[in-house]
Amino acid sequence: MAQGTSPGASSRQGRGWLHGFIGMLIFSGSMPATRLAVADFEPVFLTLARASLAGLLAVLVLAAWKSPRPTRSQLVPLAIVAGGAVLGFPLLTALALRDISAAHALLFLGLLPLSTASFAVLRTGERPRPAFWIFALLGSGLVAAYTLSRGQAGQGSLLADGLMLLAVAVCGLGYAEGARLARSLGGWQVICWALVLSLPAAGLGALLLMPADFGAVHPGAWAGLAYVSLFSMLIGFVFWYRGLAMGGIATVGQLQLLQPFFGLALAAWLLHEPISAGMLGVAAGVLACVAGAKKLA
Repeated sequence: MAQGTSPGASSRQGRGWLHGFIGMLIFSGSMPATRLAVADFEPVFLTLARASLAGLLAVLVLAAWKSPRPTRSQLVPLAIVAGGAVLGFPLLTALALRDISAAHALLFLGLLPLSTASFAVLRTGERPRPAFWIFALLGSGLVAAYTLSRGQAGQGSLLADGLMLLAVAVCGLGYAEGARLARSLGGWQVICWALVLSLPAAGLGALLLMPADFGAVHPGAWAGLAYVSLFSMLIGFVFWYRGLAMGGIATVGQLQLLQPFFGLALAAWLLHEPISAGMLGVAAGVLACVAGAKKLA
């Protein structure tokens, strides 16, 4: 236990890491599931449909638990969460996945911890130790270098890579803002109210853009839509925001460095995308960076 850290605080941080790890595992399936879904669904429809389905579930959850409405001061942060995590990130990644593999897209997510930590400093005033930033930059650098090497080998797309970088930025903002709000509103309430806030526009858009023939949609695409709607858009955030709020946004956010590699395993299993020795080597280095960041944060 670090000097000056009470047993209660240590236990809370431990539970924060556990919740964050579960959330990260759930999010690991997002890229493979999105890749399956965009095979038959247009990216804009997919984004609006997943937000609409999750939003309808959120309405039921909020009604069942009789959750109080957010205050007026909480509406702007909720709008940021909705714009970044509910609509922005899913749309940008779906557009990118038309041109790149799920494995390639997943490696960009190794930059999410740095994005989340940066917004945590800007939006919440968290101040990790300097040593934390060394591990955060090293882990992100490993992922970025490997991503660039794959792109140079002809496996990338300049436009798709740009979309993924933008997705990382808006998602980091959504994560940091949602975690900050979770401390007062509650983890599952944040994502549920953000989904409800998005529901009118997302629902109308999904109805207007729905495919002419749903019979032509393959089972894999339906499975992908179901996963990103239920798990990526709702259940994963319940664990993730609670973990960030309890354990620290910048520190628990380092678990995202592991997300690409759990996702790669799923991509290999579901999509038969290859996993190279280089991916495994980077994964080992990233794991060491996560351990270092947790110890020195």
